[in-house]
Amino acid sequence: HAQAAAGVGGVIKMVMALQRGVLPKTLHVDGPSSRVDWSAGAVELLTEQRVWPEVGRARRAGVSSFGVSGTNAHVILEQAPAVEAAEEPAAVRDLPVIPLVVSAKSQVALEDQSARIRRLIEPEGGLRLLDVGYTLASGRSVFEHRQVRVGDVTVEGVASASPGRTVLVFPGQGTQWAGMGRELLDASPVFAARMAECAGALAPFVDFDPVEVLRSGAALERVEVIQPVTWAVMVSLAELWRSLGVVPDAVVG
Repeated sequence: HAQAAAGVGGVIKMVMALQRGVLPKTLHVDGPSSRVDWSAGAVELLTEQRVWPEVGRARRAGVSSFGVSGTNAHVILEQAPAVEAAEEPAAVRDLPVIPLVVSAKSQVALEDQSARIRRLIEPEGGLRLLDVGYTLASGRSVFEHRQVRVGDVTVEGVASASPGRTVLVFPGQGTQWAGMGRELLDASPVFAARMAECAGALAPFVDFDPVEVLRSGAALERVEVIQPVTWAVMVSLAELWRSLGVVPDAVVG
């Protein structure tokens, strides 16, 4: 006998019956008891499994539990209301480059953690590289021993006891190339939104759209285009880094 869990077992059984629309047969019973007048009412013993059809109202069932001490309990269960199927989330495009940021309290722990993560992102691991990279960057504690892996390149180091400051350096003319930022416009909503804001801020002063310049790669040889477009890209990249937890103490350039 399941003792204290006997009643819970009956509840679980009926919850599953409500979900699946099936009335399970009563176990260990060959036939109705002769001590009950079954003809006096509409109650009958389920000696075989039976379909529990939809009849335009919620299914309901009663579960009784009879304690050996004389304590009796009865619960009425009702079928849960139908839930509309959730919309499929929009497809998320992986970024061209996804850093895996790992930290630990010792070099040995760092290597163990890195090995576990590699197993998780292998094909049989079942986890998306983008999800793992985001969680590592934004949802994990940061310790002294650190490692950043980008593709086949791994950089390791030990953090200073007195952390330094973070500075972003904006480049000037000459660092641009046709296609820069194009993939980020589609892959990163944060980058795209800040680029749109920069384009709006520049609109009263220029006769071109910086977003369209990035997409087409045209006009990047013109000085009056290069300077504001490069500025907009740097501001948008800074916002992207900030959204990933890299907040600069200063910006120069």
